Amino acid sequence: MSVQQYDEIGEAFEGFKSLPLMRYGEVPSFLDMVGDVSGRSVLDLACGTGFYSREFRRRGAADVFGVDISVEMIAAAREIEQRDPLGARYEAGDVAELRPLDRRFEIAVGVQCLNYAENIAAMERMCRNIHRSLVPGGEFFVLAQKPDYRFDCPTLDKYGFRCEPTGEAIETGPRVRVTALLDPQPISIVTTAPRREVYEECLRATGFSELKWVPLQVSEAGIREFGEDFWVDLLTKPPLEMLRCRA
Repeated sequence: MSVQQYDEIGEAFEGFKSLPLMRYGEVPSFLDMVGDVSGRSVLDLACGTGFYSREFRRRGAADVFGVDISVEMIAAAREIEQRDPLGARYEAGDVAELRPLDRRFEIAVGVQCLNYAENIAAMERMCRNIHRSLVPGGEFFVLAQKPDYRFDCPTLDKYGFRCEPTGEAIETGPRVRVTALLDPQPISIVTTAPRREVYEECLRATGFSELKWVPLQVSEAGIREFGEDFWVDLLTKPPLEMLRCRA
């Protein structure tokens, strides 16, 4: 399910990062949580078209390797790399079946990654493969749909997105339809909002520790652009949440 829907998006996925929620919320919050990557090695899981891979290289990461299950997403990432070489490497692959890599990384990131696990066993496989790919003490940073997100909040349309329950659920949590309100053609993706305990139990079962949930913030640039009142609904009931832990 997730492979096909992302294959159909391709490089249009880059447009997501221009929407207010992404540009002033997700991106600065996630980069701030990851922190200084200078001289460090980064494994970018569910890398999509390579947005964060490129950003980490710009920020001085010594080695960045991106993996995504969508062949089309990887093709787009490689094409962008050819147009503007930064030295990021990419490979198509399923995180749940991730092959042993040729090195261990100091940092792994998973933006909208673990929430695509079709069941708890698949999420455990993902976590185990990620743990195996990190050096001892390496850090893993996660961003995904907020666990326990309630859909009784004001619309997110003004932030560029719509988030709706599909009415279905799987073992890990409820299905969610996320629509990026891109012009001229909105793009919808169906994902899952796993329960908080599912994340925590899968990560701990596979060797991760020091788990800490980190709230989404809005950058100073976003407040300057739109004003504080504009962001009240988003910050009161944010649709995204982050998590950090250590191998």
